[in-house]
Amino acid sequence: MTDIMTDTAFDRDHLWHPYTSITSPLPTYEVSHCEGVNIHLKTGESLVDGMSSWWSVIHGYNHPKLNQALIDQSKKMSHVMFGGFTHEPAVTLGKILLDMTNQAFEQVFIADSGSVSVEVALKMALQYQQGIGKDQKTRLGALLGGYHGDTLGAMSVCDPENGMHTLFNDYLPKNHFLPRPTTKPNQPLSIEDKTNLDIYFNQYGKELAAVIVEPLVQGAGGMYFYDKAYLKQLKNLCEQHGVLLIFDEIATGFGRTGELFAFIEAGITPDILCVGKAITGGYMTLAATLCTDEVSKGICASKSGVFMHGPTFMGNPLACAVAIASCELLLESNWQSQVQQIEKQLKEELLPLTESNKVEDVRIKGAMGIIEMKQPIDVASAQKHFVSEGVWIRPFGKLLYITPPYIIDKKALSKLTHVMSSFT
Repeated sequence: MTDIMTDTAFDRDHLWHPYTSITSPLPTYEVSHCEGVNIHLKTGESLVDGMSSWWSVIHGYNHPKLNQALIDQSKKMSHVMFGGFTHEPAVTLGKILLDMTNQAFEQVFIADSGSVSVEVALKMALQYQQGIGKDQKTRLGALLGGYHGDTLGAMSVCDPENGMHTLFNDYLPKNHFLPRPTTKPNQPLSIEDKTNLDIYFNQYGKELAAVIVEPLVQGAGGMYFYDKAYLKQLKNLCEQHGVLLIFDEIATGFGRTGELFAFIEAGITPDILCVGKAITGGYMTLAATLCTDEVSKGICASKSGVFMHGPTFMGNPLACAVAIASCELLLESNWQSQVQQIEKQLKEELLPLTESNKVEDVRIKGAMGIIEMKQPIDVASAQKHFVSEGVWIRPFGKLLYITPPYIIDKKALSKLTHVMSSFT
């Protein structure tokens, strides 16, 4: 039998990788194992991981506590349906999530993935409005430049103009989009933003069920930062017009911005919160949608009397057990000082690159470092260069960015920033 783990031709011809063509695929590099902040290739190279496997591996790879949680739970049960049953891992994880979010929410829906948690949030908002008798509120709001996932409902609130899902615009529900905020971090609300928000809610407030945003940091839509002053005004207008506010913290949650969650840093509590990615430390797919008691009661007052969503792997015990261990590991660690140190070093080593004539902008926040180039980056050639230099960085569009594991040391981080500097 052919060992497909080493059959790169099979991979190229039959396995579809994210955001790539099956007829002209981007090159892939076979991984043999991972440890700490290092990804080891089958060909012998060791790469410092600058991506935390898309923001998720905050504790590093192959962590003994997370490994043990996985082993221990697998001996009890890997899965049992959540319909009609419950179990200790789900209950404990729910308690932890409510504690970590400062008891701002009352209910937790344990979902399969980040995109599913967004689907859940959108359905919650729509069913809530039905439950309180606001049947005219059937549209959703979002920001231009936003990204919320690849499933259909999530795609409908992603940027319809420059986002990755424009191919599907004719099929998706027609939602209402706000201009991307112009209020920069640590600046008062701009007149432009205030005007845009006022016009938007005056025009669409009566039909909006909810507005969903990525608080403070727009991720895959452009790694764009804006100030909490914008969120404060958005929250005020949502309350005035009976519109729910959803925060998508799938990327920013669990410490990435320097606080456990961006909504805590902003001092603004949404009605619904989506979390994912780092929830299991990158071990397996899991996410959650949290909501207030008001939202849950409104949902249960709708015609069905129940919330109409129930994934097969909802509340998966194996994933919940690892998520518990990951959250405990985070809370027991000095994660905040680690993120602060990463931010300090990124500022020291990347901000000088603003002087390069190839660079449009450099943005740093928490454990995120972004270089926006003036020209689009050729991903295939860039990744070949990065691998040859012993780092793993995956750019997109004009953006060269890193979101490293919190445990990264100064030497490994400098290796990443040095390679980024040489690319500019």
